[in-house]
Amino acid sequence: MPERNTMRPETHVRERCTIGVDIGTSSSKGVLVDAAGEILASATVAHEVQRPRTGWVEMDGRIWWDEFVQLTRALLAEASTLQRDIEIAAVGVSGMGPCVLLADADDEPVRPAILYGVDTRATAQIERMTAELGVEEITRVGGSTLTTQAGGPKIVWVADEEPAAYVAARRLFMPASWLARRLTGAYVLDHQSASQVSPLYDVEREQWHDAHWARYAPGIEAPRLLWAGDIAGTVTDAAAAATGLPAGIPVIAGTIDAWSEAVSVGAHELGDLMLMYGTTMFLVATGAETLRTPSMWTTVGAFPGTRNLAGGLSTSGALTAWLKDLTRADYPTLLAEAAESGPGARGLLTLPYFAGERTPILDPDARGVIAGLTLSHTRGDLYRSALEATALGVRHNVETMRAAGADIRRIVAVGGGTQGALWLQIVSDVTGLTQQVPRITIGASYGVAFLAAAAIAAPGEAPVMREWNPVATTIEPNPAVASAYDELFALYLETYENTRRVVHALADRQRTERSIP
Repeated sequence: MPERNTMRPETHVRERCTIGVDIGTSSSKGVLVDAAGEILASATVAHEVQRPRTGWVEMDGRIWWDEFVQLTRALLAEASTLQRDIEIAAVGVSGMGPCVLLADADDEPVRPAILYGVDTRATAQIERMTAELGVEEITRVGGSTLTTQAGGPKIVWVADEEPAAYVAARRLFMPASWLARRLTGAYVLDHQSASQVSPLYDVEREQWHDAHWARYAPGIEAPRLLWAGDIAGTVTDAAAAATGLPAGIPVIAGTIDAWSEAVSVGAHELGDLMLMYGTTMFLVATGAETLRTPSMWTTVGAFPGTRNLAGGLSTSGALTAWLKDLTRADYPTLLAEAAESGPGARGLLTLPYFAGERTPILDPDARGVIAGLTLSHTRGDLYRSALEATALGVRHNVETMRAAGADIRRIVAVGGGTQGALWLQIVSDVTGLTQQVPRITIGASYGVAFLAAAAIAAPGEAPVMREWNPVATTIEPNPAVASAYDELFALYLETYENTRRVVHALADRQRTERSIP
């Protein structure tokens, strides 16, 4: 009689991977990540925002889903070429914000999405709402004064200026929540994004403020609130057919890209400050206490129990890209010439307010200034001065945060600009801050892929970002140039004050010129 084989056959286990997609200002990015944090595939789709009038920055929200589909199919196609047996287990989403995309009962946008603080159209609504509610009530409820970053005044602008579109509107979306809706059918918004729809969200109670919502967003259904890493729902059959994703896999709520960026480098712990080097510059300081200051943004964090003091420059990479296009030189050439120019750019000083400015001056009518120009200055000097201008803006924000009580113990840099060592060094030299740069700086898409992995992890097996993405480089400030940059910073502050009346008059003239973007 033959001997019976009592050994169990081997069970094949497929690799559980997650996909993260981020809808950015100038492009959308997607990554496929394995359980250890290795990026197996990546894809990018470039796009442009529309600037139909001075101070308007908007985008057709339908593009967000179209690009998600493109990115997902590209990632899956690349994954099919790998010699690995991969299972897509969950999806993470994020996007620029706070944006205001109003859609009708059939989820069709009633107009293009109004983007975050770079869109300055709602100044009249900000003034009116501030007069109606009072600064004390606004900051008590929402944490921050109303600025061009706030979502509430932009909703009111649509009601005031485009009443037919507003009458048709039934729902409010941002890029991440729009993708979650298309993927799962769930109508949700994460707490962090909601806290920037001021004054419609109560930061202390972590819920919508019903009275303010009824007053300023009548007829719009308030989305259900989740935290960034919470599961919004699962991929529907229709979404699976469009994207190639498996039906039934979880999709997290996601959040605004800057907060996803902070997650991607582990800069969301108490005492952390994230610097996001992108088209704009964003700063997020995390703490346990709700700090209020008129010139920064107070929000809830991406996770329960955390609060953020945040700020942002309206230009960063947008300014360097403008100079690149203007001079028709490539980035390596400009960086080499900027390095040769040296600290101080041979006596140049630039104010980076080429698209107005967000924090801490909160001045949509600020404009760019290049001071000290002579016939001997070169494009390398101009480029160096532009890099220094963003660094001076970062210092202005950091000093304002600290004055408000922010306990900043660790600075982590992320974003496309971290690929240039010179820019990082200039920021450290100007601010006096040491920066940590992690191994992977792809940003928000990586952060939400991590959140998706954490959402489906078994108890006690959640991934750890320090293991996924350890620090690779540390940038120390050069003490030899500290005093020179201290003097330049003082001139930076003085130049804005002394040119403000002139540039405001010019901004007013620009509003009458439709040809000026």
